[in-house]
Amino acid sequence: MIEHTRIDFLKYRYFAAFFSCALLAAGVAGYLYRGGFVYSVDFSGGTRVLYKFSNPIGSEQLKTTLVKQGWGDAVIRELGNSDVAIRVKDFTPDIAGLAEKMKSGLQEEFPDTVITIEEVNTVGPAAGKMLFLNSLIALMLGLLLMLLYIAWRFWSFSFGIGAMIAIFHDAIAILTVFACFGLEISPNVICAILAMLSYSINDTIIIFSRIRENMAKEKGKDIEVIVNESINQTLRRTLMTSFATTLAAGALFVFGGEALHTLSLSFLIGIVIGTYSSIYVASPVMLALRSRI
Repeated sequence: MIEHTRIDFLKYRYFAAFFSCALLAAGVAGYLYRGGFVYSVDFSGGTRVLYKFSNPIGSEQLKTTLVKQGWGDAVIRELGNSDVAIRVKDFTPDIAGLAEKMKSGLQEEFPDTVITIEEVNTVGPAAGKMLFLNSLIALMLGLLLMLLYIAWRFWSFSFGIGAMIAIFHDAIAILTVFACFGLEISPNVICAILAMLSYSINDTIIIFSRIRENMAKEKGKDIEVIVNESINQTLRRTLMTSFATTLAAGALFVFGGEALHTLSLSFLIGIVIGTYSSIYVASPVMLALRSRI
């Protein structure tokens, strides 16, 4: 027998729907405000140089100096600890010379600051476009395979649509954060999105499986009671798994350095949003569709 529901999750499903809509609106606003996503050099092509400054210098000051030096298209990102990543569209085989030239211009403007070149990366425009296309294909193929698995696993319209909407909700949520804060989208981020979508759909499938088991055991019971109790029965497993993965992703975020910053951030966002969507997106959508068919 199903025990009395401990937490009425569905009681807050309309607030959750409002939050998800607000999140989508924020993503669209951030995208329009910044004129699109900020892509890493791997996708857009160009040169990216990571500098370390002995004294903190604001991005506006750096931008003004680079414009004077002829790099009006420079994109500047402060990374903390006096590290600054500067991306320009210039592509040249002599990347070391380009980095030194930019450093010299900055050094003239800020003579009291010691500037060190930490890292230099460059990608040709054609190679960047090809990598972006391949990453997009990989993302779409990954989503398609997940949807096929959902269709095979549940063979139910309401369950399938609920899980599908949750997947797209999670992907949009991660991209919303990147759009609003102007973070770079790189191949690492695409990999992280695919990994987090798999994580989220696994959580959704566990909840849906318990719902179906309880529906078979308690035929005739109110479906909302069954859904609430099923979420409660899997809640401990969900929270323990989320906590363990958050520890690992948090360690990467804190100690992984700039190279793993956006990757680990994508993991952290995906863990939170994936847990939320399994409870407040997939299940309410399934319930709404089931009551109408």
